[in-house]
Amino acid sequence: MPAAKKPYTITRGKVIFDYSTIYCETPEKLLRSDLFAEIIDRFIERVASRGSSLFVFLQEKLPSLERGRMSGYMTNLFRLLAGHTAEEISSMNNDHDPILLDKEKLFEFIEELYNFWRRFERFIYLEAPQRSKYTKNSLHHAQFIKSNEEFRNLVLYVYRRISENLIGKNPRVYRQLPAGANMGMLLEKVSWNCPGLYARLQEIPFIRLSLIEPPVILYPVMNKRKGRFEEIPALKEEMMALNPQEWYCYPAKVGDLTAFIYFHQDFISLALSLCNLFEIADYEDIEGKVPDLVLVFGVAADLPGDTVFYEDKESNMLVGLVRHSEEVDYFGYFKKMTLTLHNIAMLNRNRLPLHGAMVCIKLKDGVSANVIIVGDSGAGKSETIEALRLLADEFICEMVIIFDDMGSLGLDSSGAVVGYGTEIGAFVRLDDLQAGYAYEEIDRSIFMNPDKTNARLIMPITRYHHIVKGYPVHMVLYANNYEQVNEDIPAIEFFQNAEDARSVFKSAARLAKGTTDEKGLVHTYFANPFGAPQRKEAHEKIAREYFDLMFRTGVRVGQIRTRLGIEGFEQEGPKAASMELFREIRKLSSAD
Repeated sequence: MPAAKKPYTITRGKVIFDYSTIYCETPEKLLRSDLFAEIIDRFIERVASRGSSLFVFLQEKLPSLERGRMSGYMTNLFRLLAGHTAEEISSMNNDHDPILLDKEKLFEFIEELYNFWRRFERFIYLEAPQRSKYTKNSLHHAQFIKSNEEFRNLVLYVYRRISENLIGKNPRVYRQLPAGANMGMLLEKVSWNCPGLYARLQEIPFIRLSLIEPPVILYPVMNKRKGRFEEIPALKEEMMALNPQEWYCYPAKVGDLTAFIYFHQDFISLALSLCNLFEIADYEDIEGKVPDLVLVFGVAADLPGDTVFYEDKESNMLVGLVRHSEEVDYFGYFKKMTLTLHNIAMLNRNRLPLHGAMVCIKLKDGVSANVIIVGDSGAGKSETIEALRLLADEFICEMVIIFDDMGSLGLDSSGAVVGYGTEIGAFVRLDDLQAGYAYEEIDRSIFMNPDKTNARLIMPITRYHHIVKGYPVHMVLYANNYEQVNEDIPAIEFFQNAEDARSVFKSAARLAKGTTDEKGLVHTYFANPFGAPQRKEAHEKIAREYFDLMFRTGVRVGQIRTRLGIEGFEQEGPKAASMELFREIRKLSSAD
């Protein structure tokens, strides 16, 4: 029999706890919980290791107590303060007088303990019985949300109650700080059509509902991605050896594909951030089904590289593996490995994956166009669309984002080229957004390393039905971020034939912006290191077919000079490019 799962885990600055096993509806239960005992013990250990004045305070006021017993003493004191004032405690028993008389220092201890708790990334979960279809009932969704709210309010109440009983007066300002969980998940084990090699994955619960309390600010170890995703010829059984009690699964809809994204608990903050990027798959997409894509993030086994993938042709699945390492503690690895698998699946379906952004633009005078901007990380595709958004009040009636980073070209029933997306959200550089925009979206956003270079923001930007609908394509532009614009070099230039266009898209030159480990002027095959180079022969054939078709059917193909890589033009470049794009859309309508 496997050992019982712990009700909580504290790992790498994260607290993950099962609220069903440590349910606390009263201050007394919260202060008697094992989790509270460990938090206060870790706090005292921290102030002791730093030689803090707070630990000196404890030593002076509790000279007869050794370090290991201080947390128990303080826990008992807090239980008393939760129900009585300092004066009432002294009148009942003067054993606590030495520490209660120095109210200011004890209050500082309480404040710092509260801040210590809040500095953890905090995750709450509830798990439903297997095959109960518990999570399909909206009543249980409401109960889960209510549980999180009750816990948040209880922590805040206990903190305030203890502080007020100590000081003897109410504060003049109440700050409703997030004191409960930053994120939550409702879990359920669902039986899927699991091939034998992946049997251990069957024991891992799926996330059926995700909850975030924005703004969420996370500090992953890394702030950029490096290296390539390499294909391996075989998947060995030991690569799938894992302890299911330390794993969860985020079932995602990546375009019209279903992806089971398994992750080790050490990477829970990054994994749950996927809720702002990918739609959570329905129950019907999981039960009894074989997924199109499987990602196992946090593998302890020895792998040929940090990030590898395998095409399981027998099971018709693409499987990605990411090693458990601080080197991959960056959201880009979750996102890009998933999209690499998606792109290979698209090539297998004779669709052309694109690393870029697509937007449907409708002007106030009724003119509309569906535009794709292709480019690798830092080329300026998202920034140009963001600059277009700023034109909305004056010129634009409606903008619908189809994809912000990765999509694909396919054909509709009439043989016309259409665009499909993959994500409902965007993972964008904070520095490249218009000043203030990130704060307008703060109530829905997840921030990552906002104090560092390549600070990022994850926010929802579109609806799932838009990304799978298939929108006709009117214009495809390569995002050139390194060339200046002058009288001889326009902001937007269109190619006269498919061969010239394909040559520029294939070379995909850009100035690296520090979003990866690249520097200077670099070239990436078709601006897409995620699946295209790994399936180069198939990609070449499909790219040629689509470029030829676009020129035959009147899709305008060119390049847009964003100047995002040129110092001093990080804001002005995309803005000027968006204005020129606006003019070209007007011309497109006139030509029609």
